[in-house]
Amino acid sequence: MVKRLFDAILSCLGLFLLSPVLLIVAGIILILDGYPVLFRQIRVGRTGDDFVLIKFRTMTTLPEGLEGSFDAGNNIRVTPVGAFLRKTKLDELPQLWNVLKGDMSLVGPRPEVRKWVDAYPDRWARVLMVRPGITDPASIYYRNEEELLAQAEDPEAYYRDHVLPHKLDLYEEYVRTRTFFGDIHLIFKTILTVLLPGRYSRQDGSVSFRKMGFPSSRQLP
Repeated sequence: MVKRLFDAILSCLGLFLLSPVLLIVAGIILILDGYPVLFRQIRVGRTGDDFVLIKFRTMTTLPEGLEGSFDAGNNIRVTPVGAFLRKTKLDELPQLWNVLKGDMSLVGPRPEVRKWVDAYPDRWARVLMVRPGITDPASIYYRNEEELLAQAEDPEAYYRDHVLPHKLDLYEEYVRTRTFFGDIHLIFKTILTVLLPGRYSRQDGSVSFRKMGFPSSRQLP
């Protein structure tokens, strides 16, 4: 209850305070890249229920995008404006509306499309005991995920067989150890990650949970 109240207050406040930024970004996308301004995609939320996640559009559109086409590691469709929005994470700001609605939380495991949830259903059943979030430990350490996948011979297979299982390790650890003050800590670390890229990002193939305030560590690819 405290977490949900916290999410509602901060998302409402964020939408109000950031409304000039949201309007400016929307206007730039509309002028330079055209309509639509927002990207909508069906993701899997708490208890396995679908919801529509919204972001600022950063790529040229595809009809199958709503169902979750896989484009990670392929930057061909990313627009110049979109590249900036992705780098600064400004494309994520509309998800404050998802938080306000109750589909998401400020902090929680990142929501996936049904295709990737079905790849590891038992593990996702544990992860989706909580609301998905805008940020979490995996978001921080895999901040440069697209560059990582771009180097793979088969980005989709590498994501399925290597990246996603390790993300699930992080998600499950978060679900087991989450606290209200731990969430606040993650929010500040996310802000630092955006302002100081590389400080908390994936380095030398490992992730330290202790740096994130968690009790254990895990080697990631």
